[in-house]
Amino acid sequence: MGTVRAALLALFAVFAIGARDPVLVPEVSQHEVQVRQGFKGTELLLFGAILDPAGRVGGQDYDIVVVLQGPSEPIRLREKERFGGIWINSDSTDFRSAPSFFAVASTRPIKDIVDEKTAAIYEFGTKYIQLSPSGVIDPVRQRRFAEGLVDLRSREGLYKENIGGVTVSGKVLYQARIDLPSNVVTGTYTAETFAIANGRVIASAQTDVDVKKVGFERFIASTAQHDSLAYGLIAVVLSVGMGWGAGRFYSMI
Repeated sequence: MGTVRAALLALFAVFAIGARDPVLVPEVSQHEVQVRQGFKGTELLLFGAILDPAGRVGGQDYDIVVVLQGPSEPIRLREKERFGGIWINSDSTDFRSAPSFFAVASTRPIKDIVDEKTAAIYEFGTKYIQLSPSGVIDPVRQRRFAEGLVDLRSREGLYKENIGGVTVSGKVLYQARIDLPSNVVTGTYTAETFAIANGRVIASAQTDVDVKKVGFERFIASTAQHDSLAYGLIAVVLSVGMGWGAGRFYSMI
């Protein structure tokens, strides 16, 4: 119901201001993802409507790109080399800001939708993720570490691309499905939707998704962050309790 109301308001605004470009009305299946014990991940459905300024039921053919990013966080990357039969740290670098999760879905291959410059500006792909290195770093070295980060998080299911993952029905309604794995970081996730025609981004819109821990997991996480002493006491009590319980169990066998 909220999506329909938003679409009607947006359509009214289009006619009121005489806009020439289409208007995107985005929505998401879950605005809040609750992480409980045993959380195995979830699927987000990102959908919406493309409102044509001419008032036609089906406007022109638009390409749609959806970019979902998780909270940014600092990260240190280390390179390892094999020396004398063992692996040792050989080099490292720090990034002040790197998205904890990054996913892109599009109607077609990005190279067929926009040029390289536009793709880089809007981060239409994992190779275009804008990382912020700490201090001065050689561009070649930065690229090597950036590619290493993308490879690592892609294997963890945290960075992904889904070419053809967006479908458009009747030149009006679009939808994309993006999986959130069980190892996602909590925080606010930003979903940006872009409408593209003739290689130009002509409309964009944003919606947010909150991923938060609930129940006992939330209590433990909050305590660890805000009261380290209480967190330490809880950890000790749990360890002693589990040890005592295990001893009692085996003594009864």
